[in-house]
Amino acid sequence: MHDLSTASNDVSPLSLRKLIDLTHPLISSNVFSCPGHPMYAAQRTLSLAKGDIANVHTLQIGTHSGTHIDAPYHFFDDGIPVDELDLSLLTAAPAILVDMRKKNAHEAITWEDLGPYTARMRAGVAVLICTGWSKNWGQPTYTDHPYLDGEASRRILETGVRVIGIDAMSPDEVNPEKGDCIDVHRLVLGNGGVIVENLNGLEKVVESGIRLDDLVVSLLPLRLTSLDGSPVRAVAWESGRQHTSIN
Repeated sequence: MHDLSTASNDVSPLSLRKLIDLTHPLISSNVFSCPGHPMYAAQRTLSLAKGDIANVHTLQIGTHSGTHIDAPYHFFDDGIPVDELDLSLLTAAPAILVDMRKKNAHEAITWEDLGPYTARMRAGVAVLICTGWSKNWGQPTYTDHPYLDGEASRRILETGVRVIGIDAMSPDEVNPEKGDCIDVHRLVLGNGGVIVENLNGLEKVVESGIRLDDLVVSLLPLRLTSLDGSPVRAVAWESGRQHTSIN
């Protein structure tokens, strides 16, 4: 049996850096899902303890379970499905972490709020919005998160950015009376962008001490043919491009 838990003698530069997992754990029958979406569940199908040859589980999962990505096909029948997304935008992509933890429940994030970050927005860069709302995961207040307003979304896209992530259930407002507004979804996905939702613990990146102007992120979906979205394993780290030494 091969031991995959120990490092090899050939240590890659990435293994020396601090990796920050930005993904909510998937726990059977205990994962937030939007109304009407499938609930995540895992059931053991084969069991070593019962004399089977291996441990194997059967999964029930939606394309928007947990930390996930929305492909354009999510809202547009002629939109790009998740298996055809440009992986160069999602693999070790330069990232801008926008700290919006000052925002209150149901408060809009405006273009003016994004002012300190706009100079770095350009094609190929992922914009990650930290509201601090992932701490409410699994609680009734999770749907009360701040949201991105329409003008801010439009102007982000005008910079060439096509990847927007947030540590909440949606970049749109979820109104208790009207439900989930989809204006930002239609704008971003309709312009060939993607949205990553339910990121976890973006504040850990802010507090980690890593250089935020040297941040990269991977947001890789499963290769689910012709589907509208996929769970992702989101990971961030400091690229090391800005300096030669690694602490």
